[in-house]
Amino acid sequence: MPIEHNPDYIHHIKNGSNGTFREMIFGMEDGMVSTLGAITGIAAATENYFAVILSGLVIISVESISMAIGSYLSSKSVKDIEEKMLMEEKTELKKFPEEEKTELIDMYIIEGWPRDLANKMVEEASKNKKLFLQEMAYHELGIIPAKMENPLRNGVVMLFSYVFGGSIPLVAYFFLSINIAIIASIVFTLIGLFLLGVYAAKFSKRKWWKAGLEMFVLATIAASIGFIVGQLVNKFL
Repeated sequence: MPIEHNPDYIHHIKNGSNGTFREMIFGMEDGMVSTLGAITGIAAATENYFAVILSGLVIISVESISMAIGSYLSSKSVKDIEEKMLMEEKTELKKFPEEEKTELIDMYIIEGWPRDLANKMVEEASKNKKLFLQEMAYHELGIIPAKMENPLRNGVVMLFSYVFGGSIPLVAYFFLSINIAIIASIVFTLIGLFLLGVYAAKFSKRKWWKAGLEMFVLATIAASIGFIVGQLVNKFL
């Protein structure tokens, strides 16, 4: 039966860099949860529009930039390490080609390839410097050269994801009374986190409702802590 007509055939769709996807989910989740927890506590303690909105804007601005810089620097550090390892491997391939071929054959055999086929595969790979390096990088170093981190893209994605996520719990305070805004902010954020979990589950084998519920529970804990702290501050200070 042709592949395109087989309903049981799974065709994986490339969805970009795993690092970028990770930063998007992390940024939106952290933006929603951090902002919700902070402004819920401030709103409960002060019942002041100006204080809540100002605090929310400051939190989103500072944290989004901080998270973006952190994402950029951490991704760049990982990329620098991997590039250094690739350069060292490239040097070894140039100076010790036979030793490297033997090493790759052994790795193929460990993975389950027959020795005769492993020998043929290595002979073919060694004829192409780029392919030889690619095979050694993957099997020895666990690096896929074509899928290395993109620090700038990860930082930008983190920045905008955090801003978007952080805006969700804050938007209600621009239009509603303070008491209603607290409830609306929590509801909007819980729905947003649930949908984010559902979206993330599309790229894994997890059940959509479990992923959504996980995000939902985390946000509920953050909002509860923020509200309780706000009430305690309002009562005792």
